[in-house]
Amino acid sequence: MPFLGVDSWRWQYFDGQHCPPDVVVPIDDATAWERHVGHRAIYNKLTICDSQGLPNGPHGTMPPRFPVFSKPIYNMRGMGTGSRIIASAAEYEESLQPGHMWMELLRGAHVSTDVALANGRIGWCRHTTGVTGARGMFDYWTVHAKPKPVLEAYLGEWLGRTLGDFTGIVNIETIGGRIIECHLRMSEQWLDLNGKGWLAAVVELYTNGIWQFSEERRIGYSVVLFGAHGVDWQIDRARVSDLLAIPDVSSIQITFDDEISREAHAMPPGGFRLAIVNCWDLAVGKRVRAMLKEEFDAGVAARRPRCAAALTASRNFVPVPVTKR
Repeated sequence: MPFLGVDSWRWQYFDGQHCPPDVVVPIDDATAWERHVGHRAIYNKLTICDSQGLPNGPHGTMPPRFPVFSKPIYNMRGMGTGSRIIASAAEYEESLQPGHMWMELLRGAHVSTDVALANGRIGWCRHTTGVTGARGMFDYWTVHAKPKPVLEAYLGEWLGRTLGDFTGIVNIETIGGRIIECHLRMSEQWLDLNGKGWLAAVVELYTNGIWQFSEERRIGYSVVLFGAHGVDWQIDRARVSDLLAIPDVSSIQITFDDEISREAHAMPPGGFRLAIVNCWDLAVGKRVRAMLKEEFDAGVAARRPRCAAALTASRNFVPVPVTKR
């Protein structure tokens, strides 16, 4: 299985794409960690800060000023797990955790950039920016068609210093033009919005070390639907297939696996991610998101009478005595 670490709801992007059996394309950080032993330091966020001269330190060392941003030094699950802003020294002292760090609180645009590297040189890159919604979670992402020359120059210099011999796809997150995270894998959430033939070019890169991709870029959007934690969310999957027929919808992900407990999914503290709509028109994406929300609400409502009936039956159950013979 050449594509390793694919979430079940994202196999739709990889089905049918040929990849030589001896070639591995890492899709999650755990696989990238195993495959790229010599570059594991890139996942240490203290190292990321040091490489740019950004103030930082592990919990237990005192920041020179506040506020600061606190997060795990390593986070292989994503979704901002364990991250927060700390406003004061008193709050910091109460928040100390092993394995966590503080860093300068950066301000500015939050950009996610996918880069195709061939021996440390950029062959292709594309930028995505997120718009924050309620409770600090992302409402939607814009996959931009236009380049960002200043940011690309900064990333190119940094990548040349830190990953000069690396070949593959790298994802970099920046705030205000400074790097906060680096991942040795792609952002598969909006893979389809990169255009036809992009994944085939990725396979060629990992197979032969060559990047070749002819594209006509088109701006796209990745619209996210969140629900409350602690709810047994359900949806009619056939209805999701119907929504895919709406013009300008590229794909829909139901972002949890019914075979895995809800608690085992990595989710931000502000909500449980239910679905993602990738689309070419933002208004269409938001409309489809609202329709998905109605379907999820209907699924929960349909379960309530059955659960209530089962609970009533269990409460009214009178065991029948069994006589030994």
